[in-house]
Amino acid sequence: MNLNDKTNVLIEALPYISKYNKKLVVIKAGGNALSKQDEIIEDIVLLKLLGMKPIVVHGGGPEIDKEMEKSGIKPIFIDGLRYTDEKVIKSVVKAFSKINKEIVKKVKSHGAKAINLKNSLKAEQKHEKYGLVGEITHVDKKKIMAAISKDFIPVISTLGIGNGKTYNINADTAAAHVAVALKAEKLTILTNVDGVVIGGKLQSHVDFKAALREIKRGIISKGMIPKVNACIYAVRKKCPKAHLINGLTPHSLLLEIFTDEGVGTEIVYRNGN
Repeated sequence: MNLNDKTNVLIEALPYISKYNKKLVVIKAGGNALSKQDEIIEDIVLLKLLGMKPIVVHGGGPEIDKEMEKSGIKPIFIDGLRYTDEKVIKSVVKAFSKINKEIVKKVKSHGAKAINLKNSLKAEQKHEKYGLVGEITHVDKKKIMAAISKDFIPVISTLGIGNGKTYNINADTAAAHVAVALKAEKLTILTNVDGVVIGGKLQSHVDFKAALREIKRGIISKGMIPKVNACIYAVRKKCPKAHLINGLTPHSLLLEIFTDEGVGTEIVYRNGN
């Protein structure tokens, strides 16, 4: 890249830096995307240094699988959600504790402050067929905003507390609820695919009603269902932007936010729908 190209990149980014200055941005980092954790953390810290207020909500599918394997437990998924019983929840808690500590440590290594916000989510059982999978009943906005006011990047594990039990909450769903509760400017879900593909073509924008149709048709399936549903929930609740992007693509978070072309798929809400 020559000097003119570098200058053009900075000029292209300028209006987006201005647009998102002091705005809350919720970033869901999935288990697969976290294999590129160093680059993702670099991007998140850069967002912070550029004046944004990032909140990290993390999953940890591969790490949970490892913990379950140690205990001889076979993963079971229903409707894209991990069936969770008393044994599985122990593996989830161990995995999330490890991931959260790693994220906080790496944020600090890049010169920003981060904090593990425990017990930020209240939940109840979603449905007995999923076991101890939780549905969020409350997001502790005061706790999260207090951390942000002290210049921390909140790092939230998707465990919910309710009725004396710990619930495993789908990370995509949790991120959407956090974004809505905090009235964030943007929700970005990092995953291991480029976005929503319909008819063999990656879609840069998908209306939420079209997305629901594709779920019913089985085009959007398996693990993509909760991701797309999370974006639909966010935009229907007036979150201005909800994106699905490939966290395995180098610095995809920066490309999505700071370039005209962007990457991934934006789920949009159209007036009148």
